[in-house]
Amino acid sequence: MPKMKTKQAAAKRFSQTASGKLKHGVAGKRHRLISHNAKYIRQNRGTEVVSESDTPRIVKKFLPYGVK
Repeated sequence: MPKMKTKQAAAKRFSQTASGKLKHGVAGKRHRLISHNAKYIRQNRGTEVVSESDTPRIVKKFLPYGVK
């Protein structure tokens, strides 16, 4: 059986923590930030951990060999 290909778009968007969880950048930070308050901008800084219910689906479908 041939090897499965990793979806490179997903590999660039997700990274793996030491405990094996997936983390990703928070959406909504590129433009139109003038209409959001400072609290929204501050809380959406950095990265978020993917929910535990979504992780198996993402790994199985897009990242069969994990993230480097």
